[in-house]
Amino acid sequence: MKKVALIYWPEGGNVEAVADKIIEHYGSDTITKYSIANIRKEDLAESGYWIIGGSTVGSHVWEDADDSNKWNDLFKMLDKIDLGNKIVAFYGLGDQVLYPSHFLNGLGIFQEEFEKRKANIVGQWPIEGYDFYESEGLKGNHFFGLALDEDNQEELTDERITKWLEIIKKEFK
Repeated sequence: MKKVALIYWPEGGNVEAVADKIIEHYGSDTITKYSIANIRKEDLAESGYWIIGGSTVGSHVWEDADDSNKWNDLFKMLDKIDLGNKIVAFYGLGDQVLYPSHFLNGLGIFQEEFEKRKANIVGQWPIEGYDFYESEGLKGNHFFGLALDEDNQEELTDERITKWLEIIKKEFK
């Protein structure tokens, strides 16, 4: 089995806690967790499957092109890697109560950045069970990846992770 890289940002909060839960539920020693603050091009190159996770909180950072934007650092690194042979899945965290007009927009940014680099994207997630107005993180009735709301639906996280991993493991062979 190819190695799985779980790449996330930011560190120390819910996004990283969910990364740990995904690793626990994945049930394999082939998955390695990397913060984008310290991932190297070599780490990306040696993994055939990637799980990318982030949050929409601090959405102003997504559009900030300065050197403090860790996501832009990762996206620049991706330009040096052939993503045509990589299978990528996303997970995103958002708050559908406080931010119903842009719930999980970060998933849309992931989709755009990886799609334009020709990655094979898997793991779309249905919108049923959420209450929001608008999101750039979906197409039709599916999010571009696993949608989690640790602020309002934390009790559903483990079940959603388990079901989502069943979906992506079929592609991670």
